[in-house]
Amino acid sequence: MSKNPESMTIVSTIISLAHSLNLKVIAEGVETEDQAKLLRQLKCDELQGYLLGRPAPFDSVTALLPKAN
Repeated sequence: MSKNPESMTIVSTIISLAHSLNLKVIAEGVETEDQAKLLRQLKCDELQGYLLGRPAPFDSVTALLPKAN
């Protein structure tokens, strides 16, 4: 995305289109700070990917959740 102007145009257009339809935008596969910075500048609503957190085993994730009463 950051190395190809055409890719940046596509990403920017998708974000703008989604926002014009009152949709939230979640960018998947964010792996670098550069990608995160550009997506934030484009007003992307949420980011997910290796930069923010690695996949975790089921048991370690459920251990973080509160217990249901």
